[in-house]
Amino acid sequence: MATLRDVKVGETCTVARLTGTGAVKRRIMDMGLTKGAKVFVRKVAPLGDPIECTVRGYELSLRKDEAQDVEVTDIAKA
Repeated sequence: MATLRDVKVGETCTVARLTGTGAVKRRIMDMGLTKGAKVFVRKVAPLGDPIECTVRGYELSLRKDEAQDVEVTDIAKA
């Protein structure tokens, strides 16, 4: 399954599930990345890390390893 790390700039996706465990999973959920949330990838840093997204009306920056723990579906151009 695709992860948030695979989503390109300018695409929108839907969170399917979180694969992280413990404190990492809780932190990602606290940031608003829960099942069914729509995520728009705004930009990626020049070296690829972090990834800047719009989730639930606010901007969020995630590291690649955090984005790898977020499985997504319905990837589409915005």
